[in-house]
Amino acid sequence: MARIFGRRKEEKKPNVQAVQKTEKISDLEQLAGNDRTTYDALAQVMFLDPRKIETSMKQAVDNAKKSEKDGDIAKAGMWYEVAGGLAIYEGNVKKVVEYYGEARRVIGREYKILESPEKAVALAQEYYKKYLLA
Repeated sequence: MARIFGRRKEEKKPNVQAVQKTEKISDLEQLAGNDRTTYDALAQVMFLDPRKIETSMKQAVDNAKKSEKDGDIAKAGMWYEVAGGLAIYEGNVKKVVEYYGEARRVIGREYKILESPEKAVALAQEYYKKYLLA
């Protein structure tokens, strides 16, 4: 190594752990298999354990409407997202489309789940049955 100002540069050794790192896939990825589009849609919005959400879907929608009326757009969008996540858990495709559509309208965010909601909700239901009700 060349010396700069009397110091010798140390050689960096490769991080063995980084080289040997294996990629672990999630349970949801495993269920989705090769359907990356549906997996990505759910990964963006799905609650892995919605039983821990202490707000009902109706309360979330009421909170969203109130926040929107008060001019708090970010909070309204967040509450519509919560309602949409709970609709996924309930398997209600119509409500999923409605609530994520409202969130998109309010905050302008795009939701991949709106591209194929039936398929996404079906996969989410499979996940919930396998991992939450087992």
